Amino acid sequence: MIHYALAAGSDIPKMAVSKVGGGEIQLGCAPGWQVLVIYRGKHCPICRTYLKTLNALLDRFAEIGVEVAAISADTAEKAETEAKEEGWLFPIGHSLTLDQMRALGLYVSNPRSAEETDRPFPEPGLLVVNSEGKIQIIDISNAPFARPDLNSILKGVKFIQEKQYPIRGTLA
Repeated sequence: MIHYALAAGSDIPKMAVSKVGGGEIQLGCAPGWQVLVIYRGKHCPICRTYLKTLNALLDRFAEIGVEVAAISADTAEKAETEAKEEGWLFPIGHSLTLDQMRALGLYVSNPRSAEETDRPFPEPGLLVVNSEGKIQIIDISNAPFARPDLNSILKGVKFIQEKQYPIRGTLA
């Protein structure tokens, strides 16, 4: 199987993802910075813990002009139920398709059982998109256990903005 990878400094693939509560999350169309967290879905307790941390940092991301959203392949019902149970304050995207997962360079897994979930789902990813729609930071994992520290991401984005630090990792 060939895995498509996004390149640092490339344009984020422009796409719309359905949002809990109606409407859409527009990737690559925000007027400012975006942090996009792709999570495995409601079945993943590690994701839940990670998104609780993200929720706690939401005001600090807003202070530096960064929009935050989390996206999964869960159905609208699953995503809405979890967002309500957890009290998340950031937009939650759902129903991510296989084509969208591939376009974002995500690893995709099949469920181990029907109890886990009922469809293929993305493994974790984090994309920081700058105000020009370019991928400033990219972290794509093939397992639920490897994720960047969100406090470090927050500090890093602030540093990048203040120092006009360039996109790294652009040489082949």
